[in-house]
Amino acid sequence: MNIITSKSNNVIKNAKKLHQKKYRTDSYLIEGWHLFEEAVENQAEIRQVFVLEAYLDRVENIQNVTVVTSEILSLLADSKTPQGIVAEILIEQPELPDPLQGRYLYLEDVQDPGNVGTMIRTADAAGFDGVMLSKASADLYSLKTLRSMQGSHFHLPIWKMDREELFERASQSNLAVLATTLSEASINYRQLPQTNQFILVMGNEGKGISPEMATRADQLVHITMPGRAESLNVAVAAGILMFHLRNFEKKQYT
Repeated sequence: MNIITSKSNNVIKNAKKLHQKKYRTDSYLIEGWHLFEEAVENQAEIRQVFVLEAYLDRVENIQNVTVVTSEILSLLADSKTPQGIVAEILIEQPELPDPLQGRYLYLEDVQDPGNVGTMIRTADAAGFDGVMLSKASADLYSLKTLRSMQGSHFHLPIWKMDREELFERASQSNLAVLATTLSEASINYRQLPQTNQFILVMGNEGKGISPEMATRADQLVHITMPGRAESLNVAVAAGILMFHLRNFEKKQYT
């Protein structure tokens, strides 16, 4: 059995490049056993696996396994304490339904990877039908975003979409665009009419939704806060709204 020990090994150098967005043209890295098991369970295409010798028995049914030292694994991982495995996964391009039906989340220029990942994970938990990201939102396949998603990107489709296409798709599919902002024109989320056909829009952490979004959305929504804080973290606000909107279908859970 060969164990890669050299940082200059071409396989390692090419894999490490996937830490940079410009090299993630058709694949990306995941680290840790939870994400790896999610990939296997959801039949993601695994291009190659890097693992410590001590964990070889856990990947005995996986092809293209490379054994590496802990030093090499630390180069490929992003966390300070790698869990013993890093895998390269092929990027999937899910087909966009036409027309769209159901509940969707649109992230307009949300730039923090942790926020993007958390909101995708929450959309998964709330049973949403998909997530759309503007091109200026944080990279879906950065290791920080992936850690925050905890495998939810294997469970529901995620698409890149600019504002214009969002409005076109919403109009063609008769989906209401609900955009979150605090203004004279916005209503408390509890006043929303019941619907299970919509796109919920969350805006940038600092600037909120764009002026165009504020003008063209079907309804502007805010969360009334009885305390003294000026605003909520965007991922927290998204969680409140998504689970409230989920209730519109039927209160089937306790």
